[in-house]
Amino acid sequence: LGLPKFQDIIGRTDLLESDESSVHWKAQGIDLRPLLQPVQTPQEGTSVYCTIKQDHGLDRALDLQELLPRAKPALESGQKVHSKFSIHNTDRSVGAILSNELVKRWGENGLPDDTIHFKLDGSAGQSFGAFLASGITLELEGDANDYVGKGLSGGRLIIYPSRSSGFVAEENVIVGNVVLYGATGGTAFIRGQAAERFSVRNSGARTVIEGVGDHGCEYMTGGRAVILGPTGRNFAAGMSGGIAYVWDLAGDFSDCCNLEMIELGPLDTNRIDELKELIGLHEKYTGSPVARQILGDWTRTVRQFVQVIPVDYRRALEAEEKESSSGQEKGDRAGVLTAPVVLPHSSRSGSSSNNLSG
Repeated sequence: LGLPKFQDIIGRTDLLESDESSVHWKAQGIDLRPLLQPVQTPQEGTSVYCTIKQDHGLDRALDLQELLPRAKPALESGQKVHSKFSIHNTDRSVGAILSNELVKRWGENGLPDDTIHFKLDGSAGQSFGAFLASGITLELEGDANDYVGKGLSGGRLIIYPSRSSGFVAEENVIVGNVVLYGATGGTAFIRGQAAERFSVRNSGARTVIEGVGDHGCEYMTGGRAVILGPTGRNFAAGMSGGIAYVWDLAGDFSDCCNLEMIELGPLDTNRIDELKELIGLHEKYTGSPVARQILGDWTRTVRQFVQVIPVDYRRALEAEEKESSSGQEKGDRAGVLTAPVVLPHSSRSGSSSNNLSG
């Protein structure tokens, strides 16, 4: 076209030609001319494309101002660090830049759990703990906006209300929508409820929360979700993997489920310990009265839990367990048949005890 820069064709509808040879019957009667008029700038000096570089304020991000400097000993030599500071709802994606630096230096497996532990007070903005890497713990005393733990990648999130708050945590929303979206690993313990679409597309994280809104565990493919409270409607829609444990105190949980791909039932015997462990960790990290109540009357309350598991996922787990058990039995038999034979000392003709062969 003889134009030196790609941006010079923006708005140049006069350069477009209609391809009459490929007119589809669906396009008949559609007049696109109103869409192809040259853009009129509202006033002199304005442009039809971006000409002013946007300042995203990354240099003022909490990660760069606080987290990275305080995490320096851990990032450089793996030393444990623990620090406290305030957070505000203008602080977004807290932990993401820190996680990036950690993984660049230590690899995708990160550092041992709780190597970096930051205690924050206040209200967190969008995407608190996004992509949090292994070795990092973010403990928040306060509340958080949407997308908490988005893409959680091995780190640990702990969230509970301010100790000075007067509301009952388990009866109030403390984190926003789409918490743990696309999480691949790590843990999250939240004392209070989440809004809608909790644990959507979670593929590996383990979490405990005290109630969720509509569409909980939607499209979940892995991990564990413990819900110690109400769930809202359409729970487990499109859920193809992972397991959810729901405390069905009112006995009406089945009415809230999308049963297309999952089955409901009492806990499998081999999963009771897993559930108890997760609730125990929830009580330990958040001080949850709900968890304390459940564990204090465990013999009775454990029977009130409903196990939510996708049908095909259960079959896959059972096949895997059967194969593992079969392999173990074969290994045990092979171990008996091929156990090393120790010859009597008198028969080690011409060989030392450290030089047996054959």
